[in-house]
Amino acid sequence: QVQLVESGGGLVQAGGSLRVSCAASGRTFSNYDMGWFRQAPGKEREFVAAISWSGGSTYYADSVKGRFTIYRNNLRNTGYLQMNSLKPEDTAVYYCAVRRGGSSLSDNEYDYWGQGTQVTVSS
Repeated sequence: QVQLVESGGGLVQAGGSLRVSCAASGRTFSNYDMGWFRQAPGKEREFVAAISWSGGSTYYADSVKGRFTIYRNNLRNTGYLQMNSLKPEDTAVYYCAVRRGGSSLSDNEYDYWGQGTQVTVSS
């Protein structure tokens, strides 16, 4: 079992920045690839970004490419999503998730999920 706890969400104005974190416990974090997903009200959960277990490979949704950065610190068992130039359409609950066997853009391939953290971007 891996337990994941997100933090760092909040309210920010458009154009601002926010960093959300994902603290892992229970198993060796560095054994897992990690992804960030988000779900806005009335919409399906969507892929945001993913990072390999080593941090050597990263993947982004087109909608956040150039604005968001995913990274991780395996010594601290924590993953991060740095969000810059935020837009109102980035408003959603952000979830981190982990899996073994390679990075994936598909949420149904992830094994463990956090409870989510709300990010609200005002216009």
